[in-house]
Amino acid sequence: MIKLNFNYEVDSEKGRKFLDEIAEDAMGGWLMLPKEIDQAELERIKGTAKEIQSQAEYLVCIGIGGSYLGHRAIIEALRPTSGIKIIYAGNSLSKRELDYALEQVGEHDFAVNVISKSGTTLEPTIAFNAFKEKLVQKYGEEEAYRRIYATTDAEKGTLHDEAVVNGYKMFVVPDNIGGRYSVLTAVGLLPMAVAGIDIDKLLEGASEAVETAMEPALKYATMRYELDRRHYDTEIFASFEPSTMYFNEWLKQLFGESEGKDKRGILPDSVIYSTDLHSLGQYIQDGRRNLFETIIDYPTDEMNAKVVKAVQLAHASGGIPVLTISVPSFDERGFGELIYFFELSCALSAKMIGVNPFDQPGVEAYKNELKKLMENSV
Repeated sequence: MIKLNFNYEVDSEKGRKFLDEIAEDAMGGWLMLPKEIDQAELERIKGTAKEIQSQAEYLVCIGIGGSYLGHRAIIEALRPTSGIKIIYAGNSLSKRELDYALEQVGEHDFAVNVISKSGTTLEPTIAFNAFKEKLVQKYGEEEAYRRIYATTDAEKGTLHDEAVVNGYKMFVVPDNIGGRYSVLTAVGLLPMAVAGIDIDKLLEGASEAVETAMEPALKYATMRYELDRRHYDTEIFASFEPSTMYFNEWLKQLFGESEGKDKRGILPDSVIYSTDLHSLGQYIQDGRRNLFETIIDYPTDEMNAKVVKAVQLAHASGGIPVLTISVPSFDERGFGELIYFFELSCALSAKMIGVNPFDQPGVEAYKNELKKLMENSV
């Protein structure tokens, strides 16, 4: 079970009210997902993963934001060896990065999992077109289409329609679960299973958290609210395991998109120690006192444990509120529990400051400006 190093009295009645609001929200489908996941769909995901493993050396995962960050976080952290290699594309507009991904695949056998609710997001669309062309050139159209797996809307959208016409095997992005909360759906489960992650154990950990995470999540959310009220407006997520860098990136999206609205919300940032103690360490120790630190304490070796303790003591002495979240195990069960804990904590935190945890209206601003620039350049 997730453990916190701080005790804070919370209003359980208010917490239950927020939980009821999340459950009733049209985008609250993730709340009971670990316990209510469709078992037939789960078996289909595992069967498809074996199919991909048998036909390819690489799976190219194409998506951006919540379509790739969650599952990449778990794959990068656990570094499984029983699956095949995952290559990521479609998460930027850099031609250099796309060319590099194409070069990585080279002449190897590969398949593509394109993940997009609408199929119109620019970054994955460009990457998907490039890899689809490579598939057709290598295998011919019929076999190429058998190697494309689309995770998209159940009934509509550009990608959905293309998948129907071309016969891609399809998985569903649920209507009631937003991208940054979707790691325990087919969005995350298929690529994780292909990579060799035990998704049954991941879901077991998350299912356990459904029963146990409410009190610690409410305490953590309440502490964040109180710190924000006292003008600590930046949260540093700190890990001592380099392989968890992408988990930190997922946390930044989760909290940033969920809370950052109406000129509200805590700015999420992250560090990997001890590496960043030799870069940002000076600022964190002696810089502006508008930040607090949330240490994610994974089970680790003796030396790293001493560094964790030293950081807690040093930063607290420097006037930084230090929160520590202890993870029960560095495996699928531990990460399943951690994913659910942070999803719940984030939704509760947003509710406390009075913003909608599940929309992201500000994301459209750059898209609209880019669209105008592209139209003007034609």
